[in-house]
Amino acid sequence: MKETTRPAMPLKRVALLLMLMLLPMLSGCWDRLELEERAVVLGISIDAAAQEEVEALEDEVSHLKGNFPTPGTEPIRLAVQIALPGRIPLGPGEGGGGSNNNQTIWVVDVVGHTIDDAIMNLQQQISGRLFFGHLRVIVVSEEIARNGLQNLNDYMRRNSEVRRMAWLMIARGNAKALLDARPKLERVPTLYMISTLDDAVKLGKFPMDYIGIYWSNSSKKGQEGYLPYVQLMNQQNIELKGLAYFKGDKMIGATKPLEIGAFMGVKGMNPAGYRGSISIDNTGNSVLLYSTHRQSKIDVAIENGRPHFRVVIAIELNLEEKSSESFLVDRPEMLADLEKKDEEAANKFHAELIKKTQESGADIFGFGEFLRAKKPGYWNREVKTKEQWQKMYKDIPIDVTVDIKIRRIGMKAR
Repeated sequence: MKETTRPAMPLKRVALLLMLMLLPMLSGCWDRLELEERAVVLGISIDAAAQEEVEALEDEVSHLKGNFPTPGTEPIRLAVQIALPGRIPLGPGEGGGGSNNNQTIWVVDVVGHTIDDAIMNLQQQISGRLFFGHLRVIVVSEEIARNGLQNLNDYMRRNSEVRRMAWLMIARGNAKALLDARPKLERVPTLYMISTLDDAVKLGKFPMDYIGIYWSNSSKKGQEGYLPYVQLMNQQNIELKGLAYFKGDKMIGATKPLEIGAFMGVKGMNPAGYRGSISIDNTGNSVLLYSTHRQSKIDVAIENGRPHFRVVIAIELNLEEKSSESFLVDRPEMLADLEKKDEEAANKFHAELIKKTQESGADIFGFGEFLRAKKPGYWNREVKTKEQWQKMYKDIPIDVTVDIKIRRIGMKAR
């Protein structure tokens, strides 16, 4: 039988086929946008606004009177911090704050009824397209946070340009004041706010809590979200006032700065970076103890038809300072007495913080998530929803035991 061979494909057809295959690879820059054509947003602040203020300042950009009704929400004032092209310091020797701040950033504020509505009003005033790919800080006033962050969360989560590693913080007082700050250590206020919180995490002053972590905690059935609570001081520096805790999307309260250490203790977060003083006798003498490491263990059991939690916290301490030179702290029995007194104070301190969150129904510790993991049958039968856990959390017994060990007393014992 005679074999038949297919004719070879002409070279022209081969070349045409290769060109068609390579054509999609040549379209990489079709949607490019020059940096100078963008308005790069570094920070956003959100404050409450009066209705009269909105009526006086707002133009009909996203709605028309009588045709497209305005959103039925409380009006807001939104400010953005925009980077000026070529003015942001890029290397060492170009830092420093003060009067040069206005040469690196531009703060513009508008009013609106929702986040997107205010941004539409802002875009109407800015020549370049607003770009949120470098957004690092979102500051919300306490008044807005207590009314609820549902609108902010919805807009930011839908916006693909917003990084999940941006910081969302609650401001005591006016939020826009933080964008207008003139810190001495940075020419860009946003970079100063970022470094304040990032360094607080490194020093053990605050848990890592980017906006993505906050969203994750808020979406859990057995846990609530929390955020840094800050205030602008007179010298244009920012103080970490505490931890703002939420019930759903509404801020329900705030801790004191030292109570952040108690929260991190219950969660077993490290490094430990807070100090506390303990009286050593009735003469007023005291020592300052510095926590260096924490470890936490949580157990849950179902007793009398409801969960009972037991939290055991182990904390290692160093002796940092004595209030007087008149007494010694080098005897084992004195160290044991200090550990006992600090354990009594720490037990009360941690239990009071848990009780405060229970009164608000705000489980920022995630006891509900622990219950879901360890007792899924009980959760599916008795709890089921986030709203039900918020009610149950108020009456759940939680026992706290703190074990203190003083590891080092310093080079000088006398």
